[in-house]
Amino acid sequence: MIPEKSLSGAANRDEATPAWLLETLGMPEKLMKQLQANKAIEWKGDRLRLALFPVQAAGIEPIWHELDILYEDDFCLVVHKPAGMNIHPDGSKGKAEPTLDHAVAAYFQMQGEEIAVRHIHRLDQFTTGPVLYAKNAWSQLKLDEDMRHKRIARSYVAFVEGKVSAELSVIDLPIGKDRHHKQRRRVSPSGQNAVTRMRAGEVFKNSSLVHLELETGRTHQIRVHLSHLGHPLLGDSLYGGSTALIGRQALHGEQLGFTHPFTGERIEIVDPWPIDLQQLHKKLSNIK
Repeated sequence: MIPEKSLSGAANRDEATPAWLLETLGMPEKLMKQLQANKAIEWKGDRLRLALFPVQAAGIEPIWHELDILYEDDFCLVVHKPAGMNIHPDGSKGKAEPTLDHAVAAYFQMQGEEIAVRHIHRLDQFTTGPVLYAKNAWSQLKLDEDMRHKRIARSYVAFVEGKVSAELSVIDLPIGKDRHHKQRRRVSPSGQNAVTRMRAGEVFKNSSLVHLELETGRTHQIRVHLSHLGHPLLGDSLYGGSTALIGRQALHGEQLGFTHPFTGERIEIVDPWPIDLQQLHKKLSNIK
């Protein structure tokens, strides 16, 4: 738990408390107002107590599934999302397979923690990589704001068709819905702004390894951008990629960087390549 914060010696401490919480402690203003309304900011002698960890329902059914925990403290949880698992349920499909949110709810339950399940960002169903969760309202408000202001860094690795030019470093093309296929997106002049930064890595006989960073977070952004440029992801049949060597899009979130919502420390999480991408890399390296 976080340490108690002392305000002993402050003149008119009740009047000074809101400014101190906002300016010194860095509490989100929305949370402070909620705590004030719920009388959850309380002085005990010369100690200020804040109800930052209230008991809350998960908001989703706990369903056990093995989880790979990459980072955890009282404020944040980062877990690896495996290929084939959605982040959250799709209500339009009725009863479906357990999602990452279901598994996180079960993990909290097994830890004896009553916490609402709050994912901060998403990954496609068949993309692997780290997913960040907030464990209380403080974290959610801070991290949501950081997402809006592009302060959460997400780095990806992908295997794509063709030989990617080392000169290709930025893809700045708007993305919109595909009128002819409800699951697909496409580059469209009337679409939303979408920017992907890219660095070419290894080049194989008929394919390339590339490293990517997102400046925006449009649906299927990496997949759409690379397919549009003639370099669809291997395994990505939805966007024209060959499934001869791998049965899902060869895309993995290998690093996640964020500022801790309470301490302000920069946290960098590395998620190792999953087995299928390691095997794909070996296959491509051996093709002459």
